[in-house]
Amino acid sequence: MSGKVEVCIRGAGIVGGSLALALARQGLRVELVGPLAAPAAAGAADVRAYALNAASVGLLQALRVWDALPADAATPVRRMQIEGDEAGARLAFSAWQQRVGELAWIVDAAALEAALAEALRYAPHVERRAEARPGPAPALTAVCEGRASASRDALGVPMAQHDYGHRAIAARLVADRPHQGTARQWFRAPDVLALLPFDRPQPGRSYGLVWSLPDAEAAALLALDEAAFVERLQAACGEAAGGLALASPRQSWPLSLARAERWCGEGWVLLGDAAHRVHPLAGQGLNLGLADVEALARVLAGREPWRSPGDARLLRRFARERSGPTRAMAGVTDGLLQLFAHPHPAVRLLRNQGLRWVDRLGPAKRWLADQALDGR
Repeated sequence: MSGKVEVCIRGAGIVGGSLALALARQGLRVELVGPLAAPAAAGAADVRAYALNAASVGLLQALRVWDALPADAATPVRRMQIEGDEAGARLAFSAWQQRVGELAWIVDAAALEAALAEALRYAPHVERRAEARPGPAPALTAVCEGRASASRDALGVPMAQHDYGHRAIAARLVADRPHQGTARQWFRAPDVLALLPFDRPQPGRSYGLVWSLPDAEAAALLALDEAAFVERLQAACGEAAGGLALASPRQSWPLSLARAERWCGEGWVLLGDAAHRVHPLAGQGLNLGLADVEALARVLAGREPWRSPGDARLLRRFARERSGPTRAMAGVTDGLLQLFAHPHPAVRLLRNQGLRWVDRLGPAKRWLADQALDGR
């Protein structure tokens, strides 16, 4: 790539790589700094899977990444079953009821990163570097480094954070009967358990597990051997998905709610987990980050000819547009977690009855599903 760099993107994960492709399509000269993916722990398999909504899939299609994924790396969700912590307290959604092809897609994280890396190899105007080149600063630095962003800290931007005292446990599972494109989720006190339909390692019978529990309970589960862990997991979800077996190592990470005090300034902007984090119970973390990418790319494409990409007023347009949706999603996920984690019998009765009411109210259920489908 020749010419002066106009945008430096720090952080080359899915959000940073997608932003580089989106800005390169506008003819901006982009420097993408860092490895495409965070290095995995030595000897650890990557068990991450993302739930992507229609808007995120549309962005990846426009960037010519989605269609490059292997066939078994993206699994459509046709149905969703949500269970409370009382018998009969459930909420069910289907793509047929919503008049869409699928409610979401479950995507292998490593496969998506590999498809992005391949697209970036051939992207004009993008230079990949391990470190930013010396010399004059570019017009805009976009910080996409994730939750532990050194660049955000160097800018002196405080990150308001609430630690839940919970950990997420993730793994790949294989069931003894087909998943039929059904995602299953249990909301209980104090845990939230999700089985996400997947086609790796075994097509039609695999799941991605995401199990959120208090720290002490998560540590106790992680200390169990595989057989004992599966026994506890099977007891937690019953026979809804059939008999389950571990098909990967278990991994875990702490959960928190966080939001940067400022998202932009003259010559810089924050995106994705560097700007905001939510609880994974709704599977919206990456969707919010990709919505940031789409919004920033659109704002930069529509700027006045005399404005620099790093103009503070221009970047505030982006921040204003994204502030409301990210606050709303943080409120929804935090509110759901607090509601279903509360041990009081009256709260338990209210939340389980609420699931039954919403399931019977067609308009309310369709509205909720629409928010998830179009959530940005």
